[in-house]
Amino acid sequence: MIVLMKLQPAPRLGRPKTSSMSRQEQVRAAKRAQRVRERDAGIRTIPLKLAERDAERIRVALQQPEFETRLRLLLDELVIEVAAYENLAHLCWNRTTRFIAAEEAFRLYERNWRLVDLRRMTPAERDLVERLSACYGNGVLNV
Repeated sequence: MIVLMKLQPAPRLGRPKTSSMSRQEQVRAAKRAQRVRERDAGIRTIPLKLAERDAERIRVALQQPEFETRLRLLLDELVIEVAAYENLAHLCWNRTTRFIAAEEAFRLYERNWRLVDLRRMTPAERDLVERLSACYGNGVLNV
């Protein structure tokens, strides 16, 4: 007599199921919650396409503790916040962007100098104009 027995599969090892959602849904919900936390903290993710060599260099640079500080300094040189300078804000009355390239800001000052109110210009804005003229105008502001 031959007896055929159905073998039971071995119990599955791993984490016990703690949610009625599938694993895929759990991952999707966790990623969504992470994006909300980052957005609330003011952190944004931007797509950036770089050559392989540059991408690797940035990957290594990100590990350096002073990277964010140096990046901010670089951005301060290359990009100007329009609202931080009253005259520049008046010159950019028809623009909706919050930031402007430093060279473009210099060109705006140079083209529209007759509209700049020198009496209301703050020392910070004077320093900005001097820095921009040194960098983009060879120390000369053609007005």
